[in-house]
Amino acid sequence: MSGELIDIGSNLTHSSFAPDLMEVLARAEGARVTRQVVTGANLASSRAAAELAGRHPGTLWSTAGVHPHHASELDPAHGPALRKLLGLPRVVAVGECGLDYFRDLSPRPAQRAAFVAQLEIAAECGKPVFLHQRDAHEDFIAILAEHRSVLAGGVAHCFTGGPRELEAYLVLDLSIGVTGWVCDERRGAALRESVPRIPLERLMIETDSPYLLPRDLEPRPSSRRNEPAYLAHIARAVAALRGEAFEDLAEATTRNAVRFFRLS
Repeated sequence: MSGELIDIGSNLTHSSFAPDLMEVLARAEGARVTRQVVTGANLASSRAAAELAGRHPGTLWSTAGVHPHHASELDPAHGPALRKLLGLPRVVAVGECGLDYFRDLSPRPAQRAAFVAQLEIAAECGKPVFLHQRDAHEDFIAILAEHRSVLAGGVAHCFTGGPRELEAYLVLDLSIGVTGWVCDERRGAALRESVPRIPLERLMIETDSPYLLPRDLEPRPSSRRNEPAYLAHIARAVAALRGEAFEDLAEATTRNAVRFFRLS
């Protein structure tokens, strides 16, 4: 399909999608978002994401992992459960995992321990990592650098940083996921500066729905809920910042997502 898009980060198991999920999927398809990777944030949501992906073969895949907000929940008993999920063919990455010092919803030592544990699981299972980092750049880079050589790959999910952060990620051979944050000329200034510097072969796009509704979206939904159908809006903003045609950007980011997540 010409102009096909892949949303590499949608939180379709979020409660806000429960009443109308089929309509959300239909709107995504109508907007040429033909495939999505559903994000797991803890063991329960990772199971739910895997089950949802299993009900929509050819359209949905998922990740399995523990977000840093939930790091204190991770105990040794979680390891076998995560490994079992990651053995499923439609579960294509480990995460969302990483560090979040902005909210500190889990203690920082617990976040670091959970991050390391998931990087080790990723190395064992041979699947890439779906990464989260906020206000923890130095620790994040230091931990990731120790493990990068044994990882199948990594994508900086919802990247919002400036050129210095971007360069550190590129040195570690990470792919970069860009969300509707790029559509906010206030908060997104650093990201907007970075977007033209992302090598095209490392670039992917995502909504992180229902979060991060693009600020400049018109008409603005009254619910303020983001959804995968708005990925084309994000793609157009990214293409404009890079001076590229929308169709070229769509083709490249789709190709990158298929290769990175080994979608079939």
